[in-house]
Amino acid sequence: MNDRVEVEVPWWTDAVVYQIYPRSFADSDGDGIGDLEGIRSRLDHLQQLGVDVVWLSPIYRSPQVDNGYDISDYQSIDPLFGTLEQFDRLLAEMHERGIKLVMDLVVNHTSDRHAWFEESRSSLDNPKRDWYLWRDGYDGREPNLWRSVFSGPAWELDETTGQYYLHIFAREQPDLNWESPSLRAAVYAMMNWWLDRGVDGFRMDVINVIAKVQDDLVGDSTSASMGPQIHDYLQEMHREVFAGRTADLITVGEMPGATVEEAELFTDQARGELDMVFQFEHVGLDHGPRTKFDNVPLSLVDLKASLARWQDGLADRGWNSLYFGNHDQPRSVSRFGDDTEWRVESATMLAGILHLHRGTPYVYQGDEIGMTNAGFTSLDQYQDLESLNWYAEEVGRGASPAAVLDSLAFRSRDNARTPMQWDATPLAGFTTGDPWLAITPNHSEINVVDDRARGDASVFEFYRRLIALRHESAVVAQGRFELLEAEHPTLYAFTRTLGASRLLVTGNFSGEVLSLDGLDPAVFGVAGPVVIGNRVDARAATPLRPWEFRVVELSA
Repeated sequence: MNDRVEVEVPWWTDAVVYQIYPRSFADSDGDGIGDLEGIRSRLDHLQQLGVDVVWLSPIYRSPQVDNGYDISDYQSIDPLFGTLEQFDRLLAEMHERGIKLVMDLVVNHTSDRHAWFEESRSSLDNPKRDWYLWRDGYDGREPNLWRSVFSGPAWELDETTGQYYLHIFAREQPDLNWESPSLRAAVYAMMNWWLDRGVDGFRMDVINVIAKVQDDLVGDSTSASMGPQIHDYLQEMHREVFAGRTADLITVGEMPGATVEEAELFTDQARGELDMVFQFEHVGLDHGPRTKFDNVPLSLVDLKASLARWQDGLADRGWNSLYFGNHDQPRSVSRFGDDTEWRVESATMLAGILHLHRGTPYVYQGDEIGMTNAGFTSLDQYQDLESLNWYAEEVGRGASPAAVLDSLAFRSRDNARTPMQWDATPLAGFTTGDPWLAITPNHSEINVVDDRARGDASVFEFYRRLIALRHESAVVAQGRFELLEAEHPTLYAFTRTLGASRLLVTGNFSGEVLSLDGLDPAVFGVAGPVVIGNRVDARAATPLRPWEFRVVELSA
């Protein structure tokens, strides 16, 4: 199907982004940790998949307390991953292949070993004191009652000056104070340094958290709230960093807690803030009321309602990122699909449903071959700081260690961080050394070599066709979304419409045959051409087989 017409839309509306978690992608030197040369050795894989952009999780110099999200030097590559010269070579070879590179920008916080923080904590009157958030204690305790995302209070007492510093994440990740003009200027200078080096944009980690309601920093407030100054900060960033540069750049804001209405403001191109957002609403639907580790069954009705609300809310202004998995989420096929009997079918169905929404799709490394959760059974297999802290806190409260481990086995971020499974050899083609995180045992059956040997029936080939379809089809990239059968418990169905072109998208979220009898025959009974499906013999207007996905052309 090729209905592409020349219209003035940003290039990223028909682009697909591939996320690389560098320490788990490919190891070139045998130390068990992925690196830049390893990524460079696998560029053929990315080019053959057809992706337009690669987003690299942090590769800056770091003590690696939070796997690189604790940065000690923004303008240096961590020796774990390589050198600036190797980075430049990787960037140049990506560009030669038509692939853009996006850096992970982490500017809500730094490492406590960053030179900025070391200066800031040295004295009350240091010029960089206000680059971080320092407060006196309140009523004999921490300045307020905020909790860290990684468990425990969000404040740490610093003995040097007797004040507390804020850390929304780990205690080794002190929060920056964006109310300081000199801090903002330093961040913008760093961003310009990377853009001048040739990178193509930034994925901005928890960027809405940089704006905090200052009155809440002392007292009895129990949760952080986004300050109204966030729009001023992002518009200033746009003026100081992006304005006047090529339109080929991309800016993506990760925004936990953002609403549809807020996202519309953040991504309205006329406002000069961001190109698109990462929102968390749909990946929070199976979280329990207390923590994300309290797992609850996913309701497909709720998932459809959430994604449709974002489709409708950003239909006329703004843009959304489309994802089910990333480095912070469990593997999507284990979470939303069936990773045993119907692994290939559910992995491809989930991909199809996601990519046929309006927005920019993100492929997380390994999803293109249907990689699953790790299957860890003991605490010593985990490396993730969040998981280890949560285990200690829960067991300390009297929870059953076995029950906590069961929750981690499903929810831990380490599920997405196991090494990429390139082949069936003992170390999965990832390394020749001792891998930093255990390789998932099923790599002998689930790996790039074996998957691609399946030809048209492979997960990789289906992803490749999905990505090509978005490049070719204006209705896939730009068409209007309309949800169908909103209350159906296992059918995900919607249409995409642009001008005279209209597509029916259907997916069966179950391991049972799903009859279309009783549904609107003017839509579900149309025997039009099958544009794409995850079964090689897909036919329109027939029952959907277990975890089947198909797109039918309703009009031309």
